[in-house]
Amino acid sequence: MKDKLQSPTRRQLFTMIGKTAGATAMYQAMTTLGFASESTFKEAMDLKGAPPGASIIVLGAGLGGLTAAYELRKAGYNVKVLEYQNRGGGRSWTLNSGDSYTELGGEVVTCDFEEGNYLNGGPWRLPSHHYSVFHYCKQFGVALEPFIQTNNHAYLHRANHFNGIPQRLGDIRSDVRGHVSELLSKSVNVGGLDRSVNNEDKEKLLESLKGWGVLDNDYRYRASAATSSRRGYSVLPGGGLMPNSQPSKPLPLSDILQSGVWSDIYANYTLYEHHPTMFQPVGGMGKIGDAFTRECRDMIEFNAKVTKINQDETGVTVEYVDSNSPDGAVRTARADWCVCNIPLSVLTQIDINVSKPLKQAMASVPYDTSYKVGLEFKRRFWEEDEWIYGGITYTDLPITQIAYPSQNMFSDGSGVLLGAYGFGATSYKFNALTPQERINVALAYGKHIHPQYPEEFVTGTSVVWHRIPWTLGCYGIWNESRREQYYDTLCQIDNRIVLAGEHCSHIPAWQEGAILSGLDAANRLHKKAKMLG
Repeated sequence: MKDKLQSPTRRQLFTMIGKTAGATAMYQAMTTLGFASESTFKEAMDLKGAPPGASIIVLGAGLGGLTAAYELRKAGYNVKVLEYQNRGGGRSWTLNSGDSYTELGGEVVTCDFEEGNYLNGGPWRLPSHHYSVFHYCKQFGVALEPFIQTNNHAYLHRANHFNGIPQRLGDIRSDVRGHVSELLSKSVNVGGLDRSVNNEDKEKLLESLKGWGVLDNDYRYRASAATSSRRGYSVLPGGGLMPNSQPSKPLPLSDILQSGVWSDIYANYTLYEHHPTMFQPVGGMGKIGDAFTRECRDMIEFNAKVTKINQDETGVTVEYVDSNSPDGAVRTARADWCVCNIPLSVLTQIDINVSKPLKQAMASVPYDTSYKVGLEFKRRFWEEDEWIYGGITYTDLPITQIAYPSQNMFSDGSGVLLGAYGFGATSYKFNALTPQERINVALAYGKHIHPQYPEEFVTGTSVVWHRIPWTLGCYGIWNESRREQYYDTLCQIDNRIVLAGEHCSHIPAWQEGAILSGLDAANRLHKKAKMLG
């Protein structure tokens, strides 16, 4: 099974870029794709003065569409939202106890977790610079709590290195820092940096390296009480007549380099988007979608599957059917303007009369896929047995990572781990598995990191985004040439229709991108509507 599923992930792609071209090139690649961008949100929108009687239809009750609907109604428009599902929020989606859904192929995925446990099927963390998300969370009363991205007690794991034994992140970070400090101090001492630093700076640099890397008086990184103050102890300090503390033994530099675990440090813990403090909604990411839905509920018609979008010189007519109705009776809705928040992966399959350039742009943005498997266990053994409170373990196994809950720490009873999460080629292989097989695979690989899995497992659930009928993928994939050729066209108002969603942003795959796109679409559409009266 391992050979069948092993494939490079998005994270590994960026890592390879970093190895071959350096950190700057890696950051450039991430910015181009939108993964390292910062929000441009500065203040709340205050649209006013809609033309009397003007109407807008919003297609899709994801965060982009609901943001536009909320703000445009405040400006005075008559707004109607059509949503394919029986809920709002789109990919801001949490699977709770008792939830179920049907994926492509007819498989029913259930969530049988205990009450209070959940899996975030889509987004699961909020960077501190995603200002518009926080604005609406505060406005709509969505309680937030810290999300722990980095925990030194979590693991870095390589199946074929360190005898397959997971290594604590803190140990690896300390050892990389120590070994690099030792190497750099040697270069300073033999004159290798004479062209870069003067004699006075050399002394200061050596002193700082000694402290930064915890080097001894000979500028060596060796096991000592000092190094254990950074990387931990093999025998912890105790009290009374307990055994004396013993320093832990650093890993050899060659082992760290050969394993490649050092790449996880900059690929996953130093990214701007992962800087602390990160946040999550109390009770799951779906609380954000729920709040937007509550604020816009009277505008939304659920179970409305859009089948045709037709615009003329005076307005937009949308044909749709009840997605739960067997008779397929066609209904129509008409408005002066349209904000279309339907994912491009679905929109390109709908009959829509927009300009040829816009159609080309819509068809030119592929969608990445992603998989998640949530595993519920009888007890929070990662806390009780291994002292892991939040954070993420990374591995080269196909599950890619294991994330530990940042909520309900120290609680008795069951808990849920994100037991597998990845992107790209491996996702397609997870897509080919049944819901139960995904759980089995996550358990089979995860026990190499946590041997408690077989004894403690209770139940599981999963999401593979290319098999989700209402999105057919996870998010729009951009690269530099594609953005240059199609992005502006995709976002322009096409007669009376404007698109919105994370795919119409420089922060794809994030809720911030969807909200900013909705704000921008609403603002530009409002200006055009006022101009035309």
